[in-house]
Amino acid sequence: MIGLSVLKVLDTYLFVVPEKDLVYQNIRSVEKESLKDDFTFIVFGDNKNSISTFSKLIDTVNREQNTAFAINTGDMVFDGSLFKWELYLEQLRRFKIPVLPVPGNHDLADDPGNYLKIFGPLYYSFHVGNSYFIVLNNANEKYVDAYQLEWLKKELEKSQSYRYRFVFMHVPVYDPRKEKQPGHSMKDLENAQTLLNILKKYNVTMVFAGHIHGYFRGEWNGVPYIITGGAGAELFGTDPEHYFYHFIKVHVSPVGVNYEVIKLPTPDFNMIDRTVHTLWIYTYSFVIQNYWIVLLGMGLFTLSAIVLSGKEREVGEFLMRRRLVRFVVKLWELFGNQGRGRS
Repeated sequence: MIGLSVLKVLDTYLFVVPEKDLVYQNIRSVEKESLKDDFTFIVFGDNKNSISTFSKLIDTVNREQNTAFAINTGDMVFDGSLFKWELYLEQLRRFKIPVLPVPGNHDLADDPGNYLKIFGPLYYSFHVGNSYFIVLNNANEKYVDAYQLEWLKKELEKSQSYRYRFVFMHVPVYDPRKEKQPGHSMKDLENAQTLLNILKKYNVTMVFAGHIHGYFRGEWNGVPYIITGGAGAELFGTDPEHYFYHFIKVHVSPVGVNYEVIKLPTPDFNMIDRTVHTLWIYTYSFVIQNYWIVLLGMGLFTLSAIVLSGKEREVGEFLMRRRLVRFVVKLWELFGNQGRGRS
């Protein structure tokens, strides 16, 4: 794995042809902002093949004015199968701004190669104006590998000439809901502490993560963080301070950085509504993603019910009284006769 700069794709880049690499393409689109010290970007995560909520998020983001780009903190799909990625890429085309990815554990499940083919590097860096952006890969949910940690140190050294340093990862260093770690966070506590020491040493402005489906903001031993996992996946908690659909709007200027939470429509804060909503998410997504399978299954079920009931004749007569059915039958007979004539 390698880092990626906005200025140059390294000669050792081995994953995919650069022209087909969405990370490379989107960073090139963002490059035009590189001389600006006043700009806005969006952060969201954990849409996980969401359809209805994520669609609302796209519409809301598209209405935001003067936004340069967005970063998805990971779990963009339910699993890494090509079909799931095709659905997500279709959604990406609706955004009016470039969207850069952070690999999540669901994104690399089943077939990690699909992520590499579509996006390119698993971690990379770029800069816009007075800000340096670093995307890490800890999608294994355990640790950041030693090679990547060394790369991170070098990137943070370079970033010292910039006013702001933003770091993105999918899995939080620690779970803010737990006193005893690990929670739904990095499992290797020694590695987590090493990572945190590096981030603190180089005075990182903000760490963004996902993985926990909700919103949390605080500090890990002096390192500020925002967990944003409210882009459409299921919400298991009921605390209105944390468990709601949202994205983060970040405004960078020479005088400071402002973080604004933009809330989206969210089910009521009780377990019954949350459970029903979760069932609806997966049912709706399954139907949309398996449209023809669902239709075929319903057709076979209906046909079986008709045969078992012994009502084939009555159903046939009923259907033949329908004008559309008669039209389809006539077309079938017409094309059938033409085919027999040619033979």
